[in-house]
Amino acid sequence: MADPMTPNDIAASLPLADVHLSPAPGIWPLAWGWWLCIAAAIVVLILLALKLRQHLKQQKARKEALRLLKSLNSPEQFSDINLLLRQTAMTYFSRRYVASLTGEQWLLFLDQQLAEKHRGFIALSAEWQHGLFSGKGIEQFAFNQCYQQAKLWLSKARLPADSQHLPAKAEVADV
Repeated sequence: MADPMTPNDIAASLPLADVHLSPAPGIWPLAWGWWLCIAAAIVVLILLALKLRQHLKQQKARKEALRLLKSLNSPEQFSDINLLLRQTAMTYFSRRYVASLTGEQWLLFLDQQLAEKHRGFIALSAEWQHGLFSGKGIEQFAFNQCYQQAKLWLSKARLPADSQHLPAKAEVADV
């Protein structure tokens, strides 16, 4: 009887070469999709850095004004507070437009830069007018109210991103 051949015997009798596995692929060089992701991440980081830099530069005048306001804490310095508000507004808005505003128009302009819940310059109009144009000065209570409103404006006013902001045509027509 013939010797039955087992599968191992058959495989051994065939002239087959051993299978050599190639090494597992490494992470380098990266596929083009990864390069695209890295490039997109770098672009996003650069844009964020530029936006942050622009924001910090824009807020510089506001922070300086808040710092100066802290030193103006007596009723005798009331006109200096108004001057500080005007200088800060001129930093962010058209110099010509802001310089032309006086009295109620100036206070209305300040109120328009605040959210509805923070507005109060027109409500304190009599105190502002008295403090600016009266030779006697302003009482401490009225000064504190106006000071707090000025501080609120310097910290909460919606200021434009660029300093070349011009008022709307309707505002120019009113001047």
